[in-house]
Amino acid sequence: MSHGLSQTVTILDGLSHTNPDMHQEINVALRRFIGENFLFQQEVESLAEDASFLQNGVIDSSGVLELVCFLESTFGIEVADEEMLPENLDSIRAVTAYVSRKLERKRAQQLAAA
Repeated sequence: MSHGLSQTVTILDGLSHTNPDMHQEINVALRRFIGENFLFQQEVESLAEDASFLQNGVIDSSGVLELVCFLESTFGIEVADEEMLPENLDSIRAVTAYVSRKLERKRAQQLAAA
């Protein structure tokens, strides 16, 4: 994990999950990952929030697996096979919402166990 991504996880751990900054941090980390692995940075900066990764040729099927590995290692979540759907993983907005939901559930489970 790069230094910047480890900082992102640290920042996310300290955020309230109702805080809009959490969405921004996920968005920034995701755009950084896509820019470093799939697109030039200028292209990722102009990528619309709703643009389909698959339809726009940003990520192919093997790229989806790379994205899943990135999400799991960066945010400490587990992406179940049945969750590997376009509505969760096919755009910046979809991934940001999906990761936010997963982090909220994880935080709720941690609080319930405490």
